[in-house]
Amino acid sequence: MDRIIVGTMTWGIWGRNFSTAEIAQLIEDCIEIGLTCFDHADIYGGYTTEQAFGKGFVASNIPREQLTHISKCGIQYPSEARPLAVKHYDYSKKHIIASVENSLKNLQTDYLDVLLLHRPSPLMDVNEIAAAFETLSKEGKVRSFGASNFSPSLLQLLQKEVSLHWNQIECSLSQSSSMFDGTLDYHQIHAIGTMAWSPLGSFFKEENSTGKRVKELLSSLAQKYTLTEDQLLLAWLLQHPARIHPVVGTTRIDRLKTAKETSNVKLDIQDWFLLLEAQKGERVP
Repeated sequence: MDRIIVGTMTWGIWGRNFSTAEIAQLIEDCIEIGLTCFDHADIYGGYTTEQAFGKGFVASNIPREQLTHISKCGIQYPSEARPLAVKHYDYSKKHIIASVENSLKNLQTDYLDVLLLHRPSPLMDVNEIAAAFETLSKEGKVRSFGASNFSPSLLQLLQKEVSLHWNQIECSLSQSSSMFDGTLDYHQIHAIGTMAWSPLGSFFKEENSTGKRVKELLSSLAQKYTLTEDQLLLAWLLQHPARIHPVVGTTRIDRLKTAKETSNVKLDIQDWFLLLEAQKGERVP
């Protein structure tokens, strides 16, 4: 799988609301620069974005084997498509299979490369999940399975019955708890790949003393490494030995290109810890 994953959440009505032609062009542009892995979820755009992507994919004439599709299921999201009384989670065998079949139809493909359980539910039954995964695997509709936003204990619970290959978590310089709470350790021990959503963190969204410290250091390091601040934040994440795969949510091809170029950047170890220190506001223990 590509080290940099292209997030599609804002391609549809939750963001840029691209036309079919614009989606086709962006897919083609991504493939051209070597980004072939796309992250979806059934709920994006209130259950509309996968269908929009699928139409663009068909219009692009890119062969299916050149793409890697990740999708997620499990969240029941109140929307125009589903006027539910409350947001909730459904990990019944019936719902998981129906969600995958709907994603396949919308993405206009015969299989998903990866299926993730979107968020944990207190009511999830691992036997139900295992039965759904077994059916989807046997039918060739999903090639590998994982979770999203699951803690090590929940991953361990799932692993009683199923083989997990991925966990997608929030991870960045501004949200680095997974590096210290055992999550990334668990991933490495059990050969679970790590995907990171919101890999740039909150530094460009919030104005506070932490952000000010980090931005000042980023500005200095940008000159040293001849990199953008975005690239430095990605490089910091990519340097972790868990081999994190950032899910980059930008829809701009120039920024996707610079993200890909970060894959081979290595920071000096002291600069890595200077960034961590700036984020924490104190020396590391």
